Amino acid sequence: ISANGSANGILWAVQNSSSAVLHAYVADNLTQELYNSNQAAKGRDHFGAGNKFMVPTIANGKVYVGTPNGVAAFGLLK
Repeated sequence: ISANGSANGILWAVQNSSSAVLHAYVADNLTQELYNSNQAAKGRDHFGAGNKFMVPTIANGKVYVGTPNGVAAFGLLK
């Protein structure tokens, strides 16, 4: 979970499948999805196959997800 103090909480979750998916939900309303790594055009945010122990880690405004072959980093495009 990431948040701005006690406001704007986001629950980050990884869907383990043949093509793993990073999801972001409003922390106090899990029916409201904010982000899905399958949404970007032309597969821009796809990060490969799933792994049994993938845990999203939030640091310095980015979300990092370990993959079977490396680390995927998600953040604002510049």
